[in-house]
Amino acid sequence: MNVSEAIKQRRTIRGFKKDPVPDELIKEIFSLAQHSASNCNTQPWHVAVVSGEKRYQLEKKLIAEIMSGKSVAPVFPPGDGNLSGVYKERQYACAADYYSTMGIAREDKEARQMLMLKNWEFFGAPHVALLSMPKSMGAVNAIDIGIYLQSLMLLFVENGLASCPQGALAFYPDPILEMCDIPEENGLLCGISFGYADDAAKINEVKMPRAALGASATFIA
Repeated sequence: MNVSEAIKQRRTIRGFKKDPVPDELIKEIFSLAQHSASNCNTQPWHVAVVSGEKRYQLEKKLIAEIMSGKSVAPVFPPGDGNLSGVYKERQYACAADYYSTMGIAREDKEARQMLMLKNWEFFGAPHVALLSMPKSMGAVNAIDIGIYLQSLMLLFVENGLASCPQGALAFYPDPILEMCDIPEENGLLCGISFGYADDAAKINEVKMPRAALGASATFIA
């Protein structure tokens, strides 16, 4: 598989098999991701990979936190906080595609919330990686985290795995900080659930379109 094929095959998966990924393969993938580019070679990412029984304990703690009514408390501003225009339209279209695929009506608020709750169940994936960076850093440094995240996603594809990057996993940081060995000076930026895709899962039928090149790029010569 070449890079072009991996980029085209990669898509967000929200239905996983329970089969765990071998530890050796996980460590190999995350070792390769260390080669990701970063500004001035700062390598600001820290990743905590949670598997096995600890993964299920973390899910229970996160769900309990949410069901208690606690407010979200992300360290960094959420990515959907200031969307408008075509960007808001794309966000709405994305949500509508998932709701319609799962047979959820727009006015069915309870069903929509239950689907949203699956974020903190890691969509059934057997593994989740939590990405953080120093709280003193900002948007420019987060570019490096994005580069690292893309490396991970393409490596997952290369190895027959699927993944779901999730900004929502930074909304309730306390249970994660309690269970994971994350540097004290760091703040959670996002997470990524990963494992083997469940091709029979209804939610995986959704395939998001991409804008034409002309909507995103200008070539000057």
